[in-house]
Amino acid sequence: MTAGKKRLLALGIALVSIAALVAGTDRWQWAVGTVRMAPIVLAASIVGLAASVLMLLSSFRSDDGSAALIRLDWFLPMLRRPKAGSAVSPSFLGRTMRRVMPSALQSDWTTKRRGPVRRWLRRLGPSWTAAPVRRLVQGTCLVAFWILFFYVCWPYDSRPALVQPASTGWLLQTVDQQSGEVRFQADDSTNASIEAGDYFVIDTGVLDDASADLGRYRIDVISDGTISLKPSQTEAAGQWDAFFFSTGPYDLYAMRPGQWPSHYADNLRGKEKLPAELFLIIDPLVSLSTAVASRSLVWSLTAAGVILIVCVLIPRGFCGYLCPLGTTIDLFDWMVAGRVRRFRVPDDGWWVHIKYYLLAGTMIAAVGGVLVSGFFSAIPVVTRGMLFLLDPVQTGTTRGWHLIPPINAGHIVSLLLFAAVLCLGFLRPRFWCKYVCPSGAVFSVGNLFRATERKVESSCIHCNKCVEICPFDAIKPDFTTRGTDCTMCQSCGGVCPTHAIKFVERTNLVQLKTFDDPPTGETSLGRRGFLSAVGGGAAAVVGGVGAVAATKAFGANLSDDESFRPVRPPGSVPEQEFLQMCIRCGECFKACPNNVLQPEGFQQGLEGLWTPMVQADWAGCESSCNACGQVCPTGAIRALPIEEKRYARMGLAILNESTCLPLAGKEDCDLCVQECQAAGYHAIEYTQVGVQTDENGMPIEGTGFLAPLVIDDACVGCGLCQTRCYAINVKDRGVLDESAIVVVAGGDREDRLMEGSYRELHDRRTGHAAKDPMPTNRGIQSQESDPKDSGASGTATSDSQDPFGLREDADPFGLGDSFGGESAAPATQPATNTDDLDPFGIGIETDGGQTPSDDDSPF
Repeated sequence: MTAGKKRLLALGIALVSIAALVAGTDRWQWAVGTVRMAPIVLAASIVGLAASVLMLLSSFRSDDGSAALIRLDWFLPMLRRPKAGSAVSPSFLGRTMRRVMPSALQSDWTTKRRGPVRRWLRRLGPSWTAAPVRRLVQGTCLVAFWILFFYVCWPYDSRPALVQPASTGWLLQTVDQQSGEVRFQADDSTNASIEAGDYFVIDTGVLDDASADLGRYRIDVISDGTISLKPSQTEAAGQWDAFFFSTGPYDLYAMRPGQWPSHYADNLRGKEKLPAELFLIIDPLVSLSTAVASRSLVWSLTAAGVILIVCVLIPRGFCGYLCPLGTTIDLFDWMVAGRVRRFRVPDDGWWVHIKYYLLAGTMIAAVGGVLVSGFFSAIPVVTRGMLFLLDPVQTGTTRGWHLIPPINAGHIVSLLLFAAVLCLGFLRPRFWCKYVCPSGAVFSVGNLFRATERKVESSCIHCNKCVEICPFDAIKPDFTTRGTDCTMCQSCGGVCPTHAIKFVERTNLVQLKTFDDPPTGETSLGRRGFLSAVGGGAAAVVGGVGAVAATKAFGANLSDDESFRPVRPPGSVPEQEFLQMCIRCGECFKACPNNVLQPEGFQQGLEGLWTPMVQADWAGCESSCNACGQVCPTGAIRALPIEEKRYARMGLAILNESTCLPLAGKEDCDLCVQECQAAGYHAIEYTQVGVQTDENGMPIEGTGFLAPLVIDDACVGCGLCQTRCYAINVKDRGVLDESAIVVVAGGDREDRLMEGSYRELHDRRTGHAAKDPMPTNRGIQSQESDPKDSGASGTATSDSQDPFGLREDADPFGLGDSFGGESAAPATQPATNTDDLDPFGIGIETDGGQTPSDDDSPF
């Protein structure tokens, strides 16, 4: 093809790509289920533009005898005396570097004398000398993976926002009704040091917190002793009317007093320049297997589509350049495994196709509704390895070794699996990547649609250097390419002494060497290959079906109401779907502050292994955090805004009346009440128990105890109450063997939605719109909730809703429908004598009402 035709073709591809890109901008919300199509269209357009640019660049190569349509040459070629009239650096990248780099650092191609850069690269190793671009990209991606995991997901650099006034003591001067401008004047007591920006105006002369908040304003003008404010665009128009009913003086706050804390969520959002789960979502096996197992379109399929489209231009580029597990294996081989050769195996055994059989078994299990890809997918394997191996070191050295959670059998299994992946390098370098990795098998299948390929020209001298350096066993004995295994790492191009290797379009057939020279002995499918394929396929089927059968027999057994029900993170989808969507990557463990989430062991068999569960004895879920859902790559934990997360019920706090200190008549204790009030949920209230009376029925002063009472509609199962009880009464004082209040999941004690709003569900359950709860330590009063229709152990109706101890369905005056109200069914249960607990009937109800029931208690 002539240079002119190349340029016309490049222009045509570029125009089509731009047209697709422009057309897509009007429909960026294209979606199939939760899979956004816009990024896939964008990726395809970018790949098309990149291909057109490469075509255009190749059209200017006057020395290109191969007539290549596309040249992908970014390796560092061996020094070779150039022919007369030919360029020293044949590739575009090489020519550019020779123009940019100082001549003192360059090599002399005429004398073949290496420059300082080449000598430095040779010290790093032959792969660095041959393909420095690839090694730099690998190193960058590994560092990026470490940053995302150990810095972005590290929650402990978060600090709660201090709700303090930025300026105090301002007096109202004027209010302009037309422009909405408000002017404040300072007096002698005013702290007038303030900068322009948005502030919340608080009237300190009003005691009611809701009335004191006059809204958000922007300071536009600051002059001597006065400031001019206008309503912020985010606030409703006409809010300045509130100043006509206010008294002052006024304080200005950068953060609204009483605002629900969100510092953990804000911290993660501020550090996420790239998604913390980036490498997990571009591992296609993660999203493909999850979508099949859960019969749903998980959102990360979008990223899988993007990376597979990119790999059309750079076949298996993920494996050769991006995968942090592959780079970690390279480091281990260089430091350890590469120095031991006694266990080496040949490169033509039965094991060379394990990855395809493992992929088939994984997908067969997924069809049966069992997700096992978390055991074998590349990125979950390395993520769990970093979590269980290096995260304890980070925690111990920065926060204290006593804050490392205890390990269980699941930790040991994961560490052994990670060690096995690394130790396969004793058999052959990168054995896992070459022969075992099912994620690599997905890209190998994708290579069937590759647009570019490694080609070998007739100038090949059979030196075997390319075979020796290839990290993926992608070169045949005749030095041609195994197309499904090649990752375009280009290491072979950098060691070829005759520059016979090129990376061009797949259809290029110019000046190629003869196939099967020397003879390879390989056939498309001989008797041995057929038997191997049949045996491997049978093993894949048996493995996949066996995993499904074993899971059904020894798994979570969700049909049994008595089976183990762990408390899952807030926003988790229903348990069956959760087990089919959780990839067991461990990303949520890393992002969770105080290690509230910890990996499950074998309580649910292999089906629940490494899935996240709340360990409330260790720590409770922070009200200001929603990190677990934000970093989940498959949607097993939904990414909830902090406003939604506060209504997502993980479980229900249950009081053990036989061990709770005040309920058991031992002593006053309000640890759980204090913790719940401080968190802002107000789901545990006080009640008086054990009050003694004299012969006249009057309470005896000093008798009885203040005891906790759980309001089930307000409880979200965060576990903070359990943490406090366990830390003080069990570990510190030793007066209990286990926490007297525990969070229990399962049934109607938790909310698990695939989609929809938890807040709306709360409103429907309680029968009224919920108001935002606020932490009491920030000066906001609690909002009581209507009780549920049925009681639960350790739950009760709020006294403010029923101050006289009357049930809502009661008709104490026998009026029935005479006043247009609904008649209530008469109570059928006899009243229970509670005089010994509440002689005046104002603090506790009978079992016919909302008091704890033994039938509902797990104790």
